[in-house]
Amino acid sequence: MFGGDRLSRLGAFNPQFPDAEALHKGLAHWNHHRLSPEAPSADWRDAIAKERLMKEVEGEFIEAFRAHVAPLVETVPQDAEAFVSWFEALKDHGPGQWDPLFDWLQDAASLEDIKWFLTQEAAGEAGFDDLVALTQVKIPDRAKLELARNYWDEMGRGSAKGMHGPMLSRTTATLGLTPTIDATLWQSLCLANTMTALATTRRYAWHSIGALGVVELTAPTRVACVDAGLKRVGVSPEARKYFALHAHLDVEHSKAWNAEALLPLVAEEPARARYIAEGAVMRLICGEQCFETYRGHLWAQTQPLVCAAE
Repeated sequence: MFGGDRLSRLGAFNPQFPDAEALHKGLAHWNHHRLSPEAPSADWRDAIAKERLMKEVEGEFIEAFRAHVAPLVETVPQDAEAFVSWFEALKDHGPGQWDPLFDWLQDAASLEDIKWFLTQEAAGEAGFDDLVALTQVKIPDRAKLELARNYWDEMGRGSAKGMHGPMLSRTTATLGLTPTIDATLWQSLCLANTMTALATTRRYAWHSIGALGVVELTAPTRVACVDAGLKRVGVSPEARKYFALHAHLDVEHSKAWNAEALLPLVAEEPARARYIAEGAVMRLICGEQCFETYRGHLWAQTQPLVCAAE
């Protein structure tokens, strides 16, 4: 109804998951369950059977997505320094960059508009800290150390009050948001499902490094707009802290990620450039589709279509 259908045909649909909405809600519920700690149970064999089924569903989607982005990365440089330059150019020229949604959130959106937007974003939040932790398993030392430094910042450098995930949760609670999977647009769930698939599947480890790195590269401008919009409608500095922090910190994170993770990984094995690039472009397309869908919803409420009289 509101656009954002670029990824709607990707995946192997079946009677249980007949369309993109059912597919991504199913994957989101599964991801929430499988990543949550729990006690041993007698039905562990059933859990393994479901895991196999859902991993196939997930894999079909990711492989279709890879095929979708293949033409966009087929000429990506394999020289390490040239690749990093290509990667950094995604900030200005990648899918979804400079979407008009964010100027509107900064300058014109109401508090209720921003709350709706943040509810969609919160429900689709995969947890950057956990994604980094999952991704760094067994990767080369120099990149591993950079991901460790990034994770330590996400952990508030050992201070509970500084942890980024709980900081976002406090913002959500302060604004009275109640995000749920079933009330979230599938495009937002698709983003979280993609990031989770890349981070939890070792054959996509390089993809995950690209996807996480492009978040650090592109997020600062967007979160600065959200922070400014929240300030404009009267939200307190404490409730805006998550966005104000990332508007500045992610700039430095991106520089370090590119120099200490991307550069040595591609220098060591040039073939990784293609996989890192795929992950980055996949993440940007997910964001692009979210922004398009959010605009369609929000602007349909505030800017109704007017038909000229004949």
